[in-house]
Amino acid sequence: MRKNIWFIMGLLVVIGLLLVACGGDTAVDEAEEAVEETAAEVEEAAEETAAEVEEVVEEAAPSGDKTQVRWFVGLGAGSDEPLFEPQEQVVADFNDSQDDIELVLEIVDADLAYQTLATQIAAGNAPDLVGPVGIRGRDFFRGAWLDLTELIEANNYDLSDFDEGMVQFYTDATEGQLGLPFAIFPTFLSYNKELFDEAGLNYPPAEYGQPYIDADGNEVEWNLETLEEIAKILTVDANGNDATSPDFDPDNIVQFGFSQQWTDFRGAATLFGPGSLVDDAGNAQVPDHWREAAEWYHKAMWEDHIYPTDAYVQSDILGNDNAFESGNLAMAQTHLWYTGCCIGNATFEWDTGAVPAVGDQTTAKMHADTFAIMKSSDNPEAAFEVLTYFIGDRAADMTQMYGGMPARLSLQGDYFDTFAQGVPGGESVNWDPVVAGMAYADNPNHEAYMPSPQEANERYNEFWTLVATDPDLDVDGELDLLIEDLQAIYDAEGNE
Repeated sequence: MRKNIWFIMGLLVVIGLLLVACGGDTAVDEAEEAVEETAAEVEEAAEETAAEVEEVVEEAAPSGDKTQVRWFVGLGAGSDEPLFEPQEQVVADFNDSQDDIELVLEIVDADLAYQTLATQIAAGNAPDLVGPVGIRGRDFFRGAWLDLTELIEANNYDLSDFDEGMVQFYTDATEGQLGLPFAIFPTFLSYNKELFDEAGLNYPPAEYGQPYIDADGNEVEWNLETLEEIAKILTVDANGNDATSPDFDPDNIVQFGFSQQWTDFRGAATLFGPGSLVDDAGNAQVPDHWREAAEWYHKAMWEDHIYPTDAYVQSDILGNDNAFESGNLAMAQTHLWYTGCCIGNATFEWDTGAVPAVGDQTTAKMHADTFAIMKSSDNPEAAFEVLTYFIGDRAADMTQMYGGMPARLSLQGDYFDTFAQGVPGGESVNWDPVVAGMAYADNPNHEAYMPSPQEANERYNEFWTLVATDPDLDVDGELDLLIEDLQAIYDAEGNE
């Protein structure tokens, strides 16, 4: 069995850090030994896991005339032990609810799940249903998923309880409807109300399409230009000068106007519109509007100083990489999962707003999980019945179980009532911009398919690091180099 690719690549990164920090042959030898030892352990664990899964498959023969549906868990949430029993209960409840289908659960450790599923697919022994799985996991197995269009039509499946934009989010231009909405994490603008109050500024609009009311009471379009203007006022140095002042000190900033919270180049660029670093023919590219985005972020960091550079992001001023929670960032584009996990120590009043338009387009990037049926399934109708059970009758408790916002519109009111109670200041927050963000989900998604995703990810993140660390960077030239390097990665033998 092949070694776990993701784990080994992580180890190689560690080796590089050791070499930089320590240097010398000793570090190299020790690192190589560590990789060899760990690789052997991973290979052994992968073989054991695969054997365990095969044992489950062999032993779980259908009872009587029942059709068996195998449910594979591991590409997303669900492989942690606290979720074992709740998922087993879902299986038991489904099996008790009808007499025709026997649902069988296969849980694989997240570190081994990709390799295990790839092995099963290659061996012609793939499961029927996989999930929860996000866009990144889905696109890793590109071409392996069933287009659900015919099943939706044949079963007259009602999609009216989903935002139309979310249904479209799960479509692929070439492969069709690969999933249906389940657990979602929209983006929105989080803003620090106290910093706006101190600056005497009105808050960002709460509805998409609404204007911003400037300091003079004028209605102006809520777009990137408007965000820039107020972000300059909200960016302040240690002497109290904002970024509009000739006395402003960019080397001593204590408060920033705007940032993307925890995202990579693709995620940040999506503010300017959806895109991809690979075209339909498999060639490397950087869309023109993503070039514009890269130039804008570099200027925002090094000329306008409204967006934190890497040194500031990693500093105590911005909470050592938790910028919005620090209280020293006025506005951040955040995913809902960030709000739930990572502002627990916030001591300031905050609220949500609409993401600003860029030109005539508004995009709010999306993270989302679903369940997908494998194209190789011998029982697609039965698998579809299980899938619709998960996203229908069990949607409320299963989204809660996995920690996601329900995509079903009818469930979102209760969700936010509960969610708000667990978030500092959450009961006074307007969650409407979060819900509205569903209509602007990026498609193609910023986590969508690239050949050799691990290597490609490392390379474009190198570029993103340069943007945040080099004030003299030739952004356009570096993007040309990025395309060349990505193409070499895509073309390398064995990359698909």
